[in-house]
This record gives sequence, structure tokens and C-alpha cells, in this order.
Amino acid sequence: MAKITYIEHNGTEHQIDVANGSTVMEGARDNNIPGIEADCGGACACSTCHVYVHPNWVDKLPSMDDMEEDMLDFAYEPDPARSRLTCQLEVTDALNGLVVQMPEKQI
Repeated sequence: MAKITYIEHNGTEHQIDVANGSTVMEGARDNNIPGIEADCGGACACSTCHVYVHPNWVDKLPSMDDMEEDMLDFAYEPDPARSRLTCQLEVTDALNGLVVQMPEKQI
């Protein structure tokens, strides 16, 4: 289990315990966190679960694969250094304390 902080674009924070083996996207979806739409259900076929990873966490996450990188091209205002798709981030104990911020909107 990992405690993950989701920060809405307006600054509202949500700290959620997310089970290992699920994704950061599923943690947001299952807890009704606004700002992550997850239109494709986690298939990495859209960019509606895009977030900006807190700078302290960027180097601690597994690197993204080509499919995630391609999908981020469709995200709203992606940041090459901090943008990730939460459907591609599997929760483990190593993600305890992760902080992600949602963009202004999802497209």
C-alpha cells in the first residue's frame, strides 16, 4: 500500500492509500478524485489520466515506454520533464509518498 497525494489544478489535495498492484490512475478513479478522467480505462490509448509528477519523484519512477511517450503528445500542456500517464504507474511500496498534480484540463 502506498499513500499518494493527488493535487487538483486548483490546489485541493487528496491523500489516498492505494493498494499495491493497482495503478495511480485506478487509485484516483476508485476514490473519485477530480481531474483524472481515464477515458480508456487504463489501456494507454488516451491522455486523460495525465499528471505532472512532483520534481522530487521524477527520477524515482520507472522510465516510460514508447507507447506512453506517444500518448503524452496528445495531453494538455505536457511537460517533457514531469508529465506521466497515471495508468502506466503501477503502485508498489516504493511509491509511498508520491505526489502528482493534475493539469488544468484533460483532453
